[in-house]
Amino acid sequence: QVQLVESGGGLVQAGGSLRLSCAASGSIFSINDMGWYRQAPGKQRELVATITRGGSTNYADSVKGRFTISRDNAKNTVYLQMNSLKPEDSGVYYCNMQGREFGGRRYNDWGQGTQVTVSS
Repeated sequence: QVQLVESGGGLVQAGGSLRLSCAASGSIFSINDMGWYRQAPGKQRELVATITRGGSTNYADSVKGRFTISRDNAKNTVYLQMNSLKPEDSGVYYCNMQGREFGGRRYNDWGQGTQVTVSS
């Protein structure tokens, strides 16, 4: 079983910055894609950014140029640096990781979520 623990959320003024972290632990043989998603009240969960094991990244149009996703494979950790934050960036941010456990079972697991609130 794989556990994901997020940290770094909080309250920030518009124009400010936050850095989210998500560390994986457990029976991890490999981690392929890592990603961040967010969900605002009354809205569906949406993709924010993803990163492959090789470092290729993909961003939602709404965050391009402001957010940067990165990963540390040695630490099984993914980061999201968020700059120039806007009130519409507010929501619960979830990390996601996909890979294989020892023994070969595939996993596609989510963190518990961390709240990001951007005040205007």
